[in-house]
Amino acid sequence: MALGNKGIMAKNIAKYMEKAGVDRNKLSADLGISYTTITDWIKGKTYPRIDKIELLANYFGVSKSDLVEDAVSDISTIYNQLDQKRQAKVYNFADRQLREQKYGVADAGKIVPLKPRKKIPVDIYGRLSAGGGAYNDKSVIETVEVDSAPPKYDMAFVVTGDSMYPTFEDGEVVFVNETQDVFNGQIAAIEINNEAFIKKIYLEDKRMRMVSLNVDTDKNGKRLYPDFYADECDNLFVIGRVIM
Repeated sequence: MALGNKGIMAKNIAKYMEKAGVDRNKLSADLGISYTTITDWIKGKTYPRIDKIELLANYFGVSKSDLVEDAVSDISTIYNQLDQKRQAKVYNFADRQLREQKYGVADAGKIVPLKPRKKIPVDIYGRLSAGGGAYNDKSVIETVEVDSAPPKYDMAFVVTGDSMYPTFEDGEVVFVNETQDVFNGQIAAIEINNEAFIKKIYLEDKRMRMVSLNVDTDKNGKRLYPDFYADECDNLFVIGRVIM
């Protein structure tokens, strides 16, 4: 629910009081305004007159608009919650906006274009699937070009499906170190009954639990990609640990 003018003012006064480390008693004494009046402002019962808004703004060292407008969440708070790929998109967009602000959209001559990154050819050995996929047992099925790759890896695969979204997207190339030493909670490339998967894995007694990162649910609240298991009755082979 959107805050009204009184609610916005109340929230902002409380925020800047906390930042300044002052309580109602000190604010009242410093500004020469009654404790009751300040309490009414903070509780959203009354709204300060324009001269009092200016007094508050000067006291806190902010603009009057900082007090009367509903502030947008600090972008750094949002940015820090994004995964690495989305952070890169936000950074590139913000950088472009800053350059346009400095030089103007039409003044392209002053905007230094970003040099396209050299593509890296990568051999693809198969597909790791949210459903069924085929691991091609060390035979290269195609070569693709990617923006970046780890300095050392053994195999590369293409992800199909969105069960590992948002960490791994459909069509994304992932890199694998061939090893049987994959531990609980790590992302692995595995083959079960001739179908290859990318999953977070957990060893539970004599079986392995495969976990999808996509937590979307259907209209009944059931996960679209529930955990599933493999045991000694299945033909299970760990291809390796996904490193990127």
